[in-house]
Parts: sequence; C-alpha cells; structure tokens
Amino acid sequence: MSEEQRGEARNYRVLARKYRPARFADLIGQDVLVRTLTNAFAANRLAHAWLLTGVRGVGKTTTARILARALNCVGADGSVESPAAEPCCRCDHCVAIGEDRHVDVLEMDAASRTGVDDVREIVDSVRYAPSTARFKVYIVDEVHMLSTAAFNALLKTLEEPPERVKFVFATTEARKIPVTVLSRCQRFDLRRVDAARLAEHLAAVAEREAAAVEADALTLIARAADGSVRDGLSLLDQAIGDAAGATVSAAAVRDMLGLADRERVFDLLEGVLDGGLPGALDLLAEQYAAGADPTAVLEDMLALSHWLTRLKLTPDAARDPGLPEAERVRGRALAGKLAVSELTRCWQILLKGLGEARMAPAPLQAAEMVLIRLAHAAALPSPADLVRRLDGKGGAPAPAVSAPSMPSAPPATPRDPVSPPASPRSFAETVALFADRREPLLHGHLVNDVHLVGFEPGRIELRPGAAAPADLATRAVQCLERWTGRRWAVVVSDAKGADTLREQTSARAAALAEEAARDPLVGQVLATFPGAAIHEVRPVGNAPGENEERAAGAEKR
Repeated sequence: MSEEQRGEARNYRVLARKYRPARFADLIGQDVLVRTLTNAFAANRLAHAWLLTGVRGVGKTTTARILARALNCVGADGSVESPAAEPCCRCDHCVAIGEDRHVDVLEMDAASRTGVDDVREIVDSVRYAPSTARFKVYIVDEVHMLSTAAFNALLKTLEEPPERVKFVFATTEARKIPVTVLSRCQRFDLRRVDAARLAEHLAAVAEREAAAVEADALTLIARAADGSVRDGLSLLDQAIGDAAGATVSAAAVRDMLGLADRERVFDLLEGVLDGGLPGALDLLAEQYAAGADPTAVLEDMLALSHWLTRLKLTPDAARDPGLPEAERVRGRALAGKLAVSELTRCWQILLKGLGEARMAPAPLQAAEMVLIRLAHAAALPSPADLVRRLDGKGGAPAPAVSAPSMPSAPPATPRDPVSPPASPRSFAETVALFADRREPLLHGHLVNDVHLVGFEPGRIELRPGAAAPADLATRAVQCLERWTGRRWAVVVSDAKGADTLREQTSARAAALAEEAARDPLVGQVLATFPGAAIHEVRPVGNAPGENEERAAGAEKR
C-alpha cells in the first residue's frame, strides 16, 4: 500500500458520519419537525426542554446537535446575536459542536450513566453560566434508561431551569419515561423514512461518492434499512466496499443481506398455495444453498402476503412508481386468484412459523415445516364451504396437496347426521336454546334480566333490566339466526312486560310450597319436626313408594 493510500485509509470516514446532517434543511423525512422548529426560532419561542423520540437511526442525536448549533451560532463573521434556525456551520461554536468538543454542550449516554449521582452532576452544574456560548445545552441520549431516582432528581431543574440552559433528550422508548418528565418537555416524534425517499437519498450519496449502484440495489438497501437513514448509509457503505469499484448490483446486495430474490419469493408463495409442495421445498433449499437465511425467506413471504392483501383491498397500491413492473404484474395476478380469507390464513401461519424458526436449532427445518403446514392449510375448505357441505349443499371435496405418495389411510368414519335447525315456539323454549347451545352468559341475562312484552316465532319484544348488557338484543339475534336458519327480530320496548323467567319460577315455587303446606299430612310433618321447612315441591311420580315422599317434599333442617 502506498503512502497516499495509507493516508486515505487513515482519513476515511464512514458514510453515516460523512453525510450526517448539519442543518435542519439537511434532515430528510422529518418535515413536521423542521417546520415547527424553524418557526419557533423565527418567533423566538424556544422551549427549555425538547424530547426527540423515534426508532434507531432516524436522526434523534443529529437533531439534538443541530439544535445546539442553532442555539449558539454567532455566524461566520460573529454578527449573529440571537439563536438562528439555520446555523452557519463555520463559526467556532458550530465547528466545536460538530466535533463534539464544545465545553458548553454536554452529551451524556444514559444507557451507561443511569444513576442519581450522574444526574446530580448536571443539576449542580446548571447553576453556572455558559463559559463561551450563548446557551449551555445538555444532550441526554437514551434518557429512558435513567433510574426512577435519577428522574426525580432532575424534575425540579427540568421544570425551572436557569435562563441560559437548554435540555435535549433522545430516546427510542418514550413510553418508559415518567409522565412527570414528558409534561415538562416539548416532544417531537421523528418518523421512519419511507423506502422510496430513502432510496433517493442513497442514490444522491452514491453519486457524490462516484459509486455506480443499480436502482434495484438501492431499493433493496432502503427496504432493509426499515426507515433508518443511518442503517441505510451503513449498508450502502458496505455494498460499495464489497463491489471494489464495480457496479453494485441487486444480486450482490441480496447476497450481502442474505435475502431471497423477490421473484423467487413469488414462486415460493404461489407454489405453496397451489399445492406444489415438493417444488416449493426444492426452491427453499435452492435459496438456502445460495446463502439466503431461512428466516429472511419467511419474512419476505410474510411481507408479500401482507402486500397482496393490501393489493386485494386497495388495487391502487399497484400504482406505486417505486414498484418494479414484474412485481406489479405478478402481484395483480396472484392477488386476483386468492381470497382475502386465504391471504389472512397465510399471514397467520407465516407469522407463527417465523417465531418458531427464529427459536429453532435448525431454522431450515423449521422453515420447511412452515411451508408444509401452509400447503396443507391452503387445501382445506373454508368454514363457509364446510357449513354448506354439512347442510347438504356442498360441492366436490377440497383438492389434495401434491406430495410424495404415502401409505393410504383407513377410510374415515361417516359423520353423524346433522340435526335440523331448532324452531322454538315460545319464549321459554327460545331461552332454553341458549342453554342447550352453551351460551351461559346470554342465557343468564335472558333468565334474570329480561321482561317479556310479546313473543311470536321470529320476533321477540322485551324490556331489558338494569343489569342486562346494552348489546343483548344484537347478540341474541345473531345466535338465533345462526341456530334456526331464519331471520329474527328482537325489539326493545319501554312497556312493563311480564316478570323475568327467574321471578316466574320463584313465584311458582312459592305457590306450590304454600299449597303443599296446607296439606294435612305435610302440616303434621312440619309440626312434628320443629325447624323443618319445605325445600322443594316435585310432581307426584308413579313409582311405588314415591307418592308419599314426593307429595310433601319436606326436608329436615
């Protein structure tokens, strides 16, 4: 290596640092934040504390440093006397802040300094005026990692800081910050940068670096970055380094990231859902041999099933200009062949299988089992088809999954005949139907909390009691129509109506007990055994010896 090359190696800066924004205008995808802060600087309405939240790599710490520059910039000629939304990046303060060496801009990593003593250092130092700058700025990264005691120690200072002190907090977990701290800060949620916008930014960076990168490669990098600009620049840096001066191709990026070819993902999902299991397993093995991670393949299939579902419901999604033509055409065709129920079932199986594959000792085997499960689930009839078949209206059986021949299974046992739909002829029979069909909650409300106003088959008029749920009528109609196969109407009335079924049962039991007590034999029994009471009255049976016992129904206590 020549001396010049050694010098270049020593002076090289990774793209994520080299192209770090220095002004608000350089931030991409954060229009709301930029507009709000720019207006605040213009109106001189500056908060004393800001909280910046968002996923990793979207620019939280970068924004904090831009804020510090804007608060302290004096201009290249030293003529700027107040905070400016657009720092010059050339004055001593801007340069020192950019190089992380300004004495009045203090950065603390709360992930490593979480204790109350660390915060007390800040609290003690805020009493002193800035040494050279206009404001003393405290930047606390990953602030959610502070302990409860540390937050409590900071509260009073955060609420009423000295005039020349500003706080900027950055975090990826805003929900872990106490509400007492949140209420004392002006909060900004930094958004993920969408893949199309990030790909444009990466293309501009590649052009400035004189690196040739295919458009499809930039799209893959932007998708893999998942909204993080820093991650996107780091991946682009790696891809340019791997290319060693050649054009960065989409295939090279797939190999670098361990991704499956998008066309192959279409082939894989379509093959599995069509029942072509052996070919799908071979395709997965081929992708694995080419370096694709099995969990990444499942992630791609999961993302594809989600996109196909969106395409099914919102066809305009295919008009995205950043979408490759082949993907647009195949997506329309595949979405047209599949029902929403099939796509949602596919999503659920892939989502559960992805978690299993991540924990499995052999991810390839786990991924194969997911494909097998998905192929067999795709061949199952829908619940609506099952109902039609049980009602005698179904068509041909579901197609079998194409798989290697296996020993034939014994014939299935014929199903029991399905009972005809219930047709209750009274309100009591209708309520009993809820008990028979195992709807105990609805049955209990209908027995205890409903006053019948009128009944005819298919129509119930009732007055719900105070304890009845508001949706009782709707839920009852849904159940009755499902069980009886006919339309029902349950009307809520203000009329008094009859007693509840529970009250009617209690009244009948009381009347029977009163009538039984008037029987001479029962009266003699009650008189003979002090403390005895009538517990239950049952109809007289015909079995020998039962009449005398059941007539009284008396119980000793």
